[in-house]
Amino acid sequence: MRFLPILLALLLPASAIAQEAVHGGPVRALAVAPDGGVASAGFDQAIILWQPGGLRARAVLRWHQGAVNALAALPGGLLASSGEDGQVALWPPQPGPEPVRVLVGHAGPVAGLAAQGDLLASASWDGTARVWDLAGVAPVKVLEGHQGQVNAVAFRSDGLVATAGFDGTLRVWPAGEAPLTLAEFGLPLNALAALPEGVLAVGGAEGMLRLVGPDGAVRAVQAGARPIVALAASPDGTQVAAAGLGGSVTLWDAASLRLRHTLEGPGLPVWSVAWSADGASLWTGGTDRRVRRWNATTGRPMGPVDALASEAIPAGPHPQGARVFRACAACHALDADAPPMAGPHLHGIFGRRMGTLPGYAYSERLARGDIVWTRETVADLFTRGPDEVTPGTRMPIQTVGNAEELAALLDFLEAATR
Repeated sequence: MRFLPILLALLLPASAIAQEAVHGGPVRALAVAPDGGVASAGFDQAIILWQPGGLRARAVLRWHQGAVNALAALPGGLLASSGEDGQVALWPPQPGPEPVRVLVGHAGPVAGLAAQGDLLASASWDGTARVWDLAGVAPVKVLEGHQGQVNAVAFRSDGLVATAGFDGTLRVWPAGEAPLTLAEFGLPLNALAALPEGVLAVGGAEGMLRLVGPDGAVRAVQAGARPIVALAASPDGTQVAAAGLGGSVTLWDAASLRLRHTLEGPGLPVWSVAWSADGASLWTGGTDRRVRRWNATTGRPMGPVDALASEAIPAGPHPQGARVFRACAACHALDADAPPMAGPHLHGIFGRRMGTLPGYAYSERLARGDIVWTRETVADLFTRGPDEVTPGTRMPIQTVGNAEELAALLDFLEAATR
């Protein structure tokens, strides 16, 4: 699937400033190069490369067939990207329209990447991780053992590959030996980060941040009430940043697990976080489609933090529903003549069969068109979740658990999409 091109002018409106920019959908991944250059990618299938020292785009790459889930900076200024299409692409410092190399082998979306020297590790929803020798000296290693999706991968400080998965297990993979289940937590694990002395930071579905030692000893803290979906260790390994669906990013002292700062944004899910090379600042990206920079010492934004509500979401007589819709507005416009976004526009959605909006490239599941969108079916979608109602969809998993908020959202949609 390939979305319609989104012109750079749409990604950088006239009001954009050097510290802030807008994707056409949620920002799913970030990577920072040693020279300070930043790369961002997300549900709009775009990879944007930004100039060192400020968010001014120097290239927009559109190659992956689906959302871009992960990025990794590589030696020599190379960049690795991966996405829903199951492919891992390698890009040169001055990229053209095509990657210089494509790593093929995964049979499902690639959700995580990690690099160490000439080695690149990838985690996939096909239930495996792979280790690629970019120098071509060693064959690809296929790491099998997780029961279900592998969501994250990291190189531990001792060089061993670590993986975390939907099965709730944290595993390490000694060379030539069977994998070791270092810890098992019973709930899906979403994110990994490596710390000094073989310690791994892992984040999961219940919002717990855990630090797991090489002997399996666990220290834990409740980082939030919603799932953690991204972790990043500071360059010196003394801090861990945890980003989650609750809408904030928390910074923790790795030695004491003491909370140092909470980075308060617009209150929408944060999907990605990365530290600057000098550890003085952080970059975050999320559902509001923006890349933001933060001072790591003060926890304050380096530039304004504008809530998505400031963008033109017509509340009309349903202000509560408009507020709930903010999470949807990252991917869906209300008007038929709105610029292209990661998801189809919602104008006239009620009474329309799913997967039938002309000109939009749907995922295979939605293109089957076996649900007509009514108040009842939309309510079911946000009650059980897209993964349950339309298995195989590329929609992010979003549910509305509060009955009053769900009713307000439906009232708003009925009025705003006519």
